[in-house]
Amino acid sequence: MTKETKMAVPSAETRAALSEVLCAFEAFKDANDRRLGEIEAKRAADPLLEEKLARIDAALNTAQSRLDRLSLDAGRPGLEAGQAGISEAKAAWDGFMRTGQTHKLAECKSLSVGTPGDGGYVAPAETQAAIDRLLTEASPIRAIAGVRQTTANVFKKPVSLGGAASGWVAESAERPETDSPGLDLLDFPTAELYAMPAATTALLDDALVDIDLWLAEEVRDVFAAQESAAFVNGNGTNKPKGFLAYTKTADASAVWGEIGYVATGVDGDFAASDPADDLIDLIYAPKPGYRANARFVMNRRTVSTVRKFKDSNGDYIWRPSLTEGGQATLLGYPVTEAEDMPDIGSDSFAIAFGDFGKGYLIVDRQGVQVLRDPYSAKPYVLFYTTKRVGGGVQNFDAIKLMKFGES
Repeated sequence: MTKETKMAVPSAETRAALSEVLCAFEAFKDANDRRLGEIEAKRAADPLLEEKLARIDAALNTAQSRLDRLSLDAGRPGLEAGQAGISEAKAAWDGFMRTGQTHKLAECKSLSVGTPGDGGYVAPAETQAAIDRLLTEASPIRAIAGVRQTTANVFKKPVSLGGAASGWVAESAERPETDSPGLDLLDFPTAELYAMPAATTALLDDALVDIDLWLAEEVRDVFAAQESAAFVNGNGTNKPKGFLAYTKTADASAVWGEIGYVATGVDGDFAASDPADDLIDLIYAPKPGYRANARFVMNRRTVSTVRKFKDSNGDYIWRPSLTEGGQATLLGYPVTEAEDMPDIGSDSFAIAFGDFGKGYLIVDRQGVQVLRDPYSAKPYVLFYTTKRVGGGVQNFDAIKLMKFGES
């Protein structure tokens, strides 16, 4: 039997947040139009107007972030009726977290749940799922990249570099031997990521507290901050390799293993006339197959800059979402704000564009380990929590960069 599902009705809070975004954007457009008019007439804008525009821009960022958070909360799945009961493994894990008892973990049928060792005990699947879900919401690159689970320390992925020949032949004609495709083997080693949240005994004694959710929320921000920085700029040594850490070459001459870029032609800035054209050049740098699910990635300061641009028809190229759950778009493509992206500056790569689901791979080694320590920080109980994560570019054709330089 299939269960009928219906689209949830937007809450009053969500509708209010959406209205706030739209109102803020209208105020932003009005102030920016006046600024552009003054620049055109006087070659300079009133500083008070610049200050007002900056305040409106900050308010618009805040409203958009609030709307995005509410949309994520509304999309979280609820508990099914048959999932209310606690499994044997889950009950054993809950007892370990609250009191430190380990004998039930050893007696549990699911032996992989409680594997003792110096690194602690492996958390059950429900705990890992809660951590992964919250990380996806908090880590911008994880939310858009490809994610693969593995049981090994190093995930190896063979990729085709092309070169396989093909052609048309008659039904009874001889099939000539074709060339074999070129292959490359990409390695994605996983590195250990850790956090150590502390809990009071009163919290652990409270039966109404969901310990799994508490742990997931405590490690979320720590893990997300470290992951986000590594997925963008990591050097690959004891951490994932970020997409900005690879060799960057002008797109026309980039080869496999290098990230292609499009230059603005101006050191540390967009082109003075028609700056939106630089973004259009970046959009058309990837091949058509990578543009269907492509998006921009930049930090909020860069978003504030491009939000002021107009196209040749005088329309703003940045537009807020007009529906609940939608995303703001730039020239029709979604925008992901990643604060670890560099600011616009001399020869910086402040904007990335492409299909990150195909271009960047995050590797999670299965198993989150928790070591319970009630001794080191009395009266608090420390939970030394570790997971292994790797990452790197898996398709160099899918991601392109914008370089704010002359060439």
